[in-house]
Amino acid sequence: MTSTKYTIKNSAGDRVFMGAIYVVLTLVLVVVLYPLIYILSSSISSPAAVSSGKVWLWPVDISFKGYTTLFQDPQIMVGYANSLFYTFAGTLISVTLTIMIAYPLSRKTFYGRSIIMMIITFTMLFGGGLIPTYLVVKQMGMIDTRWALLIPNAIWVWQVIIARSFFQSSIPDELVEASELDGCRDLRFMWSVVIPLSKPIIAVLFLMYAVGQWNAYFDALIYLKSDRLFPLQLILRSIIILNNGSGAVDAMQMVEKQQMADLLKYSLIVVATLPVLCIYPFVQRYFVQGMLVGSVKG
Repeated sequence: MTSTKYTIKNSAGDRVFMGAIYVVLTLVLVVVLYPLIYILSSSISSPAAVSSGKVWLWPVDISFKGYTTLFQDPQIMVGYANSLFYTFAGTLISVTLTIMIAYPLSRKTFYGRSIIMMIITFTMLFGGGLIPTYLVVKQMGMIDTRWALLIPNAIWVWQVIIARSFFQSSIPDELVEASELDGCRDLRFMWSVVIPLSKPIIAVLFLMYAVGQWNAYFDALIYLKSDRLFPLQLILRSIIILNNGSGAVDAMQMVEKQQMADLLKYSLIVVATLPVLCIYPFVQRYFVQGMLVGSVKG
């Protein structure tokens, strides 16, 4: 018995359409990829080549002077350690609090959930402002402490909305009722059922909060005074300012200082984004699943 294979030939219109899609996607890839290559190439080029604009795509006069200058500063490692702590501790606190508030709001049996959700959403549109927030943080005794970077912005409203939508679509009421019939308490149900079924949204929350914590510097600029507490972003900002500063130097030294400042900008970008780029591939598949929650209804 022989099997016959059938092939479907695309029409001329289909081939033109697919060709247009490939062209557009290629252009998008170039637009996204070129800045990354340019920044990496500039970070390992000579200061003179970067400052004069000779770097276009590939490195020119390969030099690691920018990275050497960066890591000669002892504050860099202190900043790295602080940023890792803020990212890990802040993300853990934020994800825990977000799940604790989003899951009850997703249950129909929770009394007053609509009013609470309206109040939470209101805070996304209107805020007290910088000065009242600073006064609250000061009144709580968190100025110049690590808590100032962990507590005030621990919960983001948009993340609460995403998590709430996920729980509504992924944790059916029948599952909750079945667990209650089996004598399962709420905390046990959260730990044994909700958390294992919520890996995609938890990965999304971890990635969003971690990136936000890693890149945050404004709160540290306002609330922190001690160098030993500065995150990496604030220390990198200080290095840029110091290398851009002016003083009683001759013209040659000013040119060299400006060239080094231009080089450091690209080296700093690579140093600051490398940890996030290393983490993203491990949570990428969960990230896609979590971001598409509610988009397809079966």
